[in-house]
Amino acid sequence: MSTLQYVLPQEEAAPPDGRARLLYVTYAHYSEEWNSTLHTHACAELFFITGGHGVFQVRQDRFPVAINDLVVVNAMVPHTELSQNGSPMEYVVLGVEGREALTDASGCALLHLLGEQEAVNSCLRMIVQELREGQEGCGRICQNLLEVILTRLRRREDFVLSESAAGPKSSRECDQVRRYIDNHFKENLTLDQLAGMVHINKYYLSHAFRREFGDSPISYLITRRIQESRFLLVETDHTLSQIAQILGFSSLSYFSQSFRRLEGVSPMEYRKRRRQQRGQKGGIPG
Repeated sequence: MSTLQYVLPQEEAAPPDGRARLLYVTYAHYSEEWNSTLHTHACAELFFITGGHGVFQVRQDRFPVAINDLVVVNAMVPHTELSQNGSPMEYVVLGVEGREALTDASGCALLHLLGEQEAVNSCLRMIVQELREGQEGCGRICQNLLEVILTRLRRREDFVLSESAAGPKSSRECDQVRRYIDNHFKENLTLDQLAGMVHINKYYLSHAFRREFGDSPISYLITRRIQESRFLLVETDHTLSQIAQILGFSSLSYFSQSFRRLEGVSPMEYRKRRRQQRGQKGGIPG
């Protein structure tokens, strides 16, 4: 599957209270390596089928989808999609926080876009173009384009999007990830692994974790490693290479760069200064 994924710059895209927030955008086109497995996200997803046809699965139920269909999947509802041979499916997904579709117990809604598909597809093209170019203000533009799409959808009599608070679940998931990092920071952890552990989209995890703790999961991981390295530098005679390996850094240079960025000095200079300070304190008469 050919896939492009973009995370919105939230500082730019933050809407007023009560409005939906666009978190991320995914464009996908079928290819032979398409991997369809049930998964969930901590926000609602709007799947706009922009080409071909295939099958959408929600929980254990499957139904056909084709160009100009829209599938809305509420947060934490297991789903996946499968393309059909001969007519490769392509779609654009909008990850939206603060909205959910009023549906039956399935947590999913299927709409056939008729009169509004031209305007909606135009907005989708502009969103993808803005994120590809990544120029200043793209987040605000994409947020406004989301509002245009949602306004178009609200005009339909057969579809209702209601407000949904982010709720405590994302906080629990972020807490779980943080505790896992605290206990396993010496291991080779990736964002994909951490997101898979709590069964949410990695881009949403990154956004929610930063909102909760002021840093991304990977930045928090690096900070924990640097905190431990301070102890190892002062209290052991391990070489820098050994310390980097113990703490799970991919290389000595990456460890040194990370340390200098957080501490303002090199690891060796930090070791030298702290040992000098400790020696001076030890020489003061009691």
